Amino acid sequence: MKWEVVIGLEVHVQLSTASKIFSGSSTAFGAEPNTQASVVELAFPGVLPVLNRGAVEKAIRLGLALNAKINRKNVFARKNYFYPDLPKGYQISQMDLPIVGPGELAIQVGDEEKVIRVTRAHLEEDAGKSLHEDFHGASGIDLNRAGTPLLEVVSEPDMRSAEEAVAYARALHTLVTWLGICDGNMQEGSFRVDANVSVRPMGQEAFGTRCEIKNLNSFRFLEAAIKYEVERQIELIEDGGRVVQETRLYDPDRGETRSMRSKEDAHDYRYFPDPDLLPVVIPESEIDAVKADMPELPSAMKARFVASFGVSAYDADLLTANRDTATYFETLARLAGQGKLAANWVNGELAASLNREGLSIAQSPIDPERLAGLIARIVDNTISSKIAKEVFEAMWGGNDSADAIIDARGLRQITDSGAIEAIVDDVIAANPKSVEEFRAGKEKALNALVGQVMKASKGKANPAQAQEVLKKKLGA
Repeated sequence: MKWEVVIGLEVHVQLSTASKIFSGSSTAFGAEPNTQASVVELAFPGVLPVLNRGAVEKAIRLGLALNAKINRKNVFARKNYFYPDLPKGYQISQMDLPIVGPGELAIQVGDEEKVIRVTRAHLEEDAGKSLHEDFHGASGIDLNRAGTPLLEVVSEPDMRSAEEAVAYARALHTLVTWLGICDGNMQEGSFRVDANVSVRPMGQEAFGTRCEIKNLNSFRFLEAAIKYEVERQIELIEDGGRVVQETRLYDPDRGETRSMRSKEDAHDYRYFPDPDLLPVVIPESEIDAVKADMPELPSAMKARFVASFGVSAYDADLLTANRDTATYFETLARLAGQGKLAANWVNGELAASLNREGLSIAQSPIDPERLAGLIARIVDNTISSKIAKEVFEAMWGGNDSADAIIDARGLRQITDSGAIEAIVDDVIAANPKSVEEFRAGKEKALNALVGQVMKASKGKANPAQAQEVLKKKLGA
């Protein structure tokens, strides 16, 4: 039987406000346990929550970027459950009237673009954290994280593979960091994903029973967890069993999901409007003010890069992965006057070197002005593409310009026809077998001979010119 995978994601986006959503406590990461928890997070009797205006503004910002409806009237509710790291016994969240309504987000999967529907995004407070490893026979509670503002972004079950789910999560991650509403640090829990996964026979309309995999904090874990869960559910059904609705955790050490608890439904949480918080009414003028301050979005910039610089959709997707990369590329492309070459260098040598050194593009030792100088020497045939990589390596380790390195190392490309003909004559004489194969119709033998010319000239011969001379001398 053929199976179809159905995936929906719930993403917790930690909003980058300096203080918590309902108190003035700091949200800075890494403080000593329980040093950033006020009487509001500790749930002292009589305290009242006060809504952080910055969290509302950031939620509107994302809603506009998702082309979503902004609910001018939205309401906070109490979500009741009992956990040790939730002293109030309830979490302040939004249920029936969230701040952000239906929207959409386009994703790129290979060469295909797909639009994923966003159901809603609602504001809520984070819970605290239980500490198990630092204690023997007991657990500790750290309430520093309690009250941290979250925007939970809920998608429709529109994804049909782990790859699509990762593409959606990456696109959302790009968007929230692009907008400056979240630092996107997944190791610190600023961007966490819950994946709802089910399978159904291909062609069946009704959904299968879903399982939720909680708190996935890397794209690699998200993909691996979904793939494992899909295989688990299919094997279970084909062996005569049935999938039970439940919440599961992913164990990256064992590469498997395991049961955590039975899955609650909304009615289990006994939601009701929080009597301590008035409904939030957002004036149209405030939405207009946020709209006026919105940056160009990655999807628009991607389309502009394709249209203005002639880069492929795939390259444009990589170039708009974050604002720093997009800014770097656009500056480079304009300085060099070469969009495709600039894209090749940013997505190729530069990206590889940054990954090797563990640097962001904002920390690149080579700024766009110096890299544009290197591209200019490729375009005017001063150096070959192969020699350009040697120049790039030298630029990476110092502050010299491409021109200074080319001159100091004598790397200018050989274009003198007499010099190239002399090298070609030597190569033909030294490689009779390749010559014979080429004359017998084996085209690849010509590439081997060009390679020998490049080797003999230490990479400085013009490859196109060398090929022409070779063909001429071999009578092709």
